[in-house]
Amino acid sequence: MKKLISATLLSAVILSAPVFTLPAGAVNEIATNKGYVSVSYNAEKEVAPDTVEVSIAVRTDDKKTMQEAVRKNKEITDKVYAYLKSQITSANGDYIKTSNYLASPSYVYNNNKRILDKYEVSNSIIVHTKSIDKIAEIIDKSLSLGATNVDSLNFSLSEKDAQCADLLANATKQVRKRADIVAAAAGSSVAGIKNIDTSCSLNNSRVSVYRNSLMMAKAAPMDAGAEGSATNIEAGTIRIYSNVNASFYLK
Repeated sequence: MKKLISATLLSAVILSAPVFTLPAGAVNEIATNKGYVSVSYNAEKEVAPDTVEVSIAVRTDDKKTMQEAVRKNKEITDKVYAYLKSQITSANGDYIKTSNYLASPSYVYNNNKRILDKYEVSNSIIVHTKSIDKIAEIIDKSLSLGATNVDSLNFSLSEKDAQCADLLANATKQVRKRADIVAAAAGSSVAGIKNIDTSCSLNNSRVSVYRNSLMMAKAAPMDAGAEGSATNIEAGTIRIYSNVNASFYLK
C-alpha cells in the first residue's frame, strides 16, 4: 500500500512541472550572459557655417491696373536677378530660384463696402550661396536696385554628414568606455552589443531681417559692401548635437 501511494505522489510532481522550449543557442547564452547594461553619451560642438540662404522680395503695386503692377515688378526683378546671377558661383553649388510669386487686388472697406484700393505683385527670390562674406553686399545692392524686403537669412552647414560622423564616432567610443567601467564595477565585463541608437542634429543660425527701399533712400549714399555699410550681418556659429544610446550584454 505504501509503495502505491509513493508512486502516485511522484506522478503528480512530474505532471505539474512546466515545460520550456529553448531556441537554438539559448543554452550557451543563458550560461554566459549575466544581463546587460544601458549607457548613453551626448557630444556637441560649434562650427562656423559655410552656406547662407537669403530670401529677397520685390513688391510693387498700381492703383489702376494689374498689368502695370506686373510691369513694374518685372522691371525691378530683372535687374535684381541679373545682379544676383553675377554674384554666385554655380560650381560651388550656388543657385537662385523664385520661391513665391503673388499677384492680387487689394481692397479697403468704407462704410461696410469693399472698395478696390490697388493691385499688388510680389516676387520672392531665394539666393543660396557659399559666399558668406558677400551676403551684406548682396543685400544692400539688391535693395538699392529696387528690392523691397529681405525676409529671412539662414546660415547652414553643407558638410553636416561629415561633422555628424566625427561626433557620433567619439560618442560611441565614450559609450563603450562607460559600459566597461560600469561592468567592471559590477564584477562583470562587456560581452557584446545588445542594441545601439544614434541621432545627430544642427541648430542652424537664422536671422530675421526686414529692410525696404524707403530706408535705403533715406540712408546716406555709399558703395555697396564698403566699410560702414548699413547692413551689418554676423554669421555666428552652428551647434551640432549628437547622442548615442546603447545596451551591452554582460558576461
